Amino acid sequence: MSFTRLPSTIRSSLLNPARRSVVGIRGFHIHSKPSPEKGLTEPQFKYKFLEGTPTVGIVGCPFSGGQGRTGVDLAPNKLISAGLVDQLSSLGWEVHYNSQQKFLDIPYNPIPTSSPTAPSKGTETVNETDGQKEIQRLPDDDIGKMKKPRLVSAVNQKVAEEVSEIAGKGWLPLTLGGDHSLAMGTVAGTKAKYPDACLIWIDAHADINTPLSTDSGNLHGCPVSFLLGLEGTDVAPFNEWLKPCLKPSEIVYIGLRDVDGPEKAILKKHGIKAFSMHHVDKYGIAKVVEMALDHVNPDRSKPVHLSYDVDALDPMVAPSTGTPVRGGLTFREGHYITEALAESGCLVSVDIMEVNPSLLDPGSVEKTVAAGCSLARASLGETLL
Repeated sequence: MSFTRLPSTIRSSLLNPARRSVVGIRGFHIHSKPSPEKGLTEPQFKYKFLEGTPTVGIVGCPFSGGQGRTGVDLAPNKLISAGLVDQLSSLGWEVHYNSQQKFLDIPYNPIPTSSPTAPSKGTETVNETDGQKEIQRLPDDDIGKMKKPRLVSAVNQKVAEEVSEIAGKGWLPLTLGGDHSLAMGTVAGTKAKYPDACLIWIDAHADINTPLSTDSGNLHGCPVSFLLGLEGTDVAPFNEWLKPCLKPSEIVYIGLRDVDGPEKAILKKHGIKAFSMHHVDKYGIAKVVEMALDHVNPDRSKPVHLSYDVDALDPMVAPSTGTPVRGGLTFREGHYITEALAESGCLVSVDIMEVNPSLLDPGSVEKTVAAGCSLARASLGETLL
């Protein structure tokens, strides 16, 4: 299954009339304002590219279609039910969070046959996670090596529209994935508002395979190649809405340690700056972040989009993720990155990706969800003192 429905814990929390309004059965809106009773009344740092009252628009996209493991679609609801909205408003931000329904109403998306919105005709399957019968309105056959290309494209187009709309209001979009294929949409949406924005990609993996070089066909390993417009990415249905919007000089990686052979060749061919865990060990995380910013944003005059895959963290820190790789960032190294970017004042958009609450034991899930929430908070100005 690529998506999940809103769980009862979230549905019941929406009934608080002070901060939440329900728009019919299929939609809702959560709105939270800062107050002295909660904590800060404005963020610790000045986010210099935002406009008006400091505001976060949360995009929760419960999507797992870019890879083969279900469960990552549960993450947005899990992060929200962990209290993220109130955590952010206590840091001085006004917070808006809308229904995920727009990401569900896609004909290539399997939905439970028990759902009132289930179509009468389609292809029936059984969900691997919970055993529910599901039905998919339209087929989504492979295109070349690419798996679920129509679903991945359709969801990312909607994500791009949502992020662009939030950024266009002068707010900061915070996207909660879902798998990392969603970065096609988040970065494209950011670039629509900030064409000169640079991209800082925190990950164990480069995610720069192309539809031609990928072995698995899973598109969560390909978003950067689509953003750059590399060979093989000018393909339907993606080219119907996604145009190359990123230059090789505008992206920098931190935390790499599991990079495919073809990806290494792509990085070298295009001169893309990448700091692996070797560099973190050699220079220390503070120097690496400084060098990364100096490369893409030397005078700190450009907006920054931060795309953070929690598998950049060591599995001891964030175990419940789909592709863990040992030897990753420590808790403090991972958070220093977000703290330094917040302090720079350049952040305009943030992604937190690849938390998978279906993996491992409850303690591991709690640890990983807590890490995702704390990375979001640190990006938005939480400090240790």
